[in-house]
Formats: sequence, structure tokens, C-alpha cells
Amino acid sequence: MRVALDPDDVRELTRAWRGERLPDGRPRVPDAVLARLRTATTEQVWELLRDAGYHLQFAGGWTQTHPDTVMVGRALTSSFLPHRPDLDAVVVAAGAREGHREADRQNSWVISMLQPGDVMVTDIFGKVAKGTVIGDNLGTAVAVRTGVGAVIDGGVRDLAGLRELSGVNVFCRGTHPTAIADVVLAGVNRPVRIGEATVLPGDIVLGTQTGVIFIPAHLAEAVADAAEEVSIRDEYGKGRIADGTFTSAEVDVEPWAEHIEAAFASWRSERTGVRR
Repeated sequence: MRVALDPDDVRELTRAWRGERLPDGRPRVPDAVLARLRTATTEQVWELLRDAGYHLQFAGGWTQTHPDTVMVGRALTSSFLPHRPDLDAVVVAAGAREGHREADRQNSWVISMLQPGDVMVTDIFGKVAKGTVIGDNLGTAVAVRTGVGAVIDGGVRDLAGLRELSGVNVFCRGTHPTAIADVVLAGVNRPVRIGEATVLPGDIVLGTQTGVIFIPAHLAEAVADAAEEVSIRDEYGKGRIADGTFTSAEVDVEPWAEHIEAAFASWRSERTGVRR
């Protein structure tokens, strides 16, 4: 047994991705694509993924440490189960083979695997009391290692301290003063369930005030392209409704009428120098 899935197995699990990979086998969607996705809305991405056949990629109902901070990063997945002594013994032995100390809590093992640009995505079956995966100390380690944050389907502690961390966001199901207890690490870089979504290692995590949506790595660039197109059309449409050029009924249909499309193409050309 391995705590972290073997890189070859991660590559097989995410075989739809054809690009560069991280040493642990996860897809490495380029930083430039991540930057472009930062301006996408959850609603845009949800619709684009639905059209691609991915209907269950969103999870909502979160507490956030920094609701005004948009989260974009690559998922490093982990999951915990209710504690069982014989399973814990197997996990401890596997962890020792992979360089983890039994004296360290197993949530710390996960944090030690995080890389810059990662999001710690942890399924701890919604547990809040004694399901506090991070507090302000481990949260600081997550912030330093990733520069992005975490999505925890469970609890956190030391919320005030977590809110002092700048440039990151942590999504959780609630807060509690207890330390993590009575759980066992089931694995890292394996498929996990977050709410109604299935998350694979290397998925792109987009976290906004609306919630969290998980973008399959092989769709990330296409989603970024399409979201930018939707954004510029939204900008134009809202502007023309506001100035009375077109009515909302005219703009809020797809496809646009020929005269609206022609006016948009002219506006876009003047704005960007690009005619499509």
C-alpha cells in the first residue's frame, strides 16, 4: 500500500491530460491558464462544464476565510475516514516507507506534499468537531507552501488566525475549537468526493464567493478561452442595455440577431484591434 498514489497510477487516472506533469504525476496546467481562469465566474465555468458533459463539478455552502479572494490552483487531493485501528496501523507503516513520521499527525503528511500553486482539497466526510484539518499554524504552512489555500470538506480551528493570512483563501464546512481526532488518512492524490463533486488530482480549483468548482485539467484551457469570450460579450451586452441601444430581451438570447452581432464585432474591433 502507498499513502500517496503512485505517479504512474495518477497519470493513468488523468490520462485525458496530454501536457506537462508534476513529479507526483498530476497534470501541470500552465500558470498562464490559471491566471486567465482567475477572471472567470463560477456561473460561466459551470455552464461550460455542463455543456462538456461534466454536470457535477460544483460544491457550495462554505465558510470562507477570505471571501473577496478568488482561489485558483491545482488540486492535491486527500481523504480521511473514521478511525479504525487496523487500518491506521497499515497507514502508519506505509507512511513510514514514504518518509512520514508516526509522531506527526497524518494531516501534516498531506501538507508536506503541497507544492506552489496547489490547493489542498481534503474530504473528511463533513466532520467539523474533531475534524479540524488545519488551524492557524498548519494554515500558515499551507499558505507558505501553496500561495493559494485549501478546500476542506470538514472543519478548521483558529479561524481568527486563519483570517490573518493574506493572499490565500480557505473553504471549510465550519469551525470548532477541538483538534483533529478519531480519523485515519485514506490516501493522497486519489479521487475524492467534495459535496456532490468528484475531484481528481490536478483538477483546477476555482473558488469564489459563490462556491468551489473543479475543472478537469484537460478542459482548463478551453474553459479559459470560452470564459473570456463570454465575459467580453457580457460586457458589451450589459453596456448596450445600460445605454439603451438594445433591450434586455434582445441581448438575453442566443445566438444574437445579425445586427447585434455586427455591432458587437465593430465594437470589439475598435476596442481590441481584433475582428472575428
